[in-house]
Amino acid sequence: MIRVLLVDDDSLVRSGLTFMLASTDDIEVVGEASDGAAGVSQATSLRPDVVLMDLRMSGMDGRTATAHLRALPDPPQVLALTTFDVDAQVLAVLEAGASGYLVKDTPPLEIIEAIRETARGGAVLSARHARVLVDRFSGGQRSSRRETARARLSVLTPREKEVARAVGAGHTNAEIAELLHCSPSTVKAHLGSVFTALNVQNRVQLAILAYDAGLLDDAR
Repeated sequence: MIRVLLVDDDSLVRSGLTFMLASTDDIEVVGEASDGAAGVSQATSLRPDVVLMDLRMSGMDGRTATAHLRALPDPPQVLALTTFDVDAQVLAVLEAGASGYLVKDTPPLEIIEAIRETARGGAVLSARHARVLVDRFSGGQRSSRRETARARLSVLTPREKEVARAVGAGHTNAEIAELLHCSPSTVKAHLGSVFTALNVQNRVQLAILAYDAGLLDDAR
């Protein structure tokens, strides 16, 4: 059973999500919160698998709450909810550790499958869309972002950089294994080392970092 916490300041949104998720046999809504601070508090006690996090709330916003949640010893996965498809706050919450995002008018079956994918540790965001967000909202920081990203990636081995590049291009572990002529278990081991070395929490953060560093420039 996937345990879900809803964090949204609109009670109608929370009620609608609760009603929708009640139709599944593998997802359970274990709590609700109307702001980010309450969401962090409830997550600490309820220990959900996935938190559906609104971005715009009074008090603690979704990005800040996500950063707090992902800093917990055994953090839940976070799936952001937004009214706008492409937004500066979306990039911010992804960089804070969210596994992806959904617009609030996403069809119910897609929301349900996104929750399942998030619970499995997957990314609910295409690599192309991540690059669009970086391009649109990094603004005049592109040069400093590239310099910072390259410095961070300098600790990786050449093989680990190849894995990071492949993740940034949106490849699955199986596809990376085929590209690099190794086993999926070897790819998984490399990814674990990369996540630890770079202090990233998921594939979305790694994809953004790889793009910022220019690892995908040859493919553009």
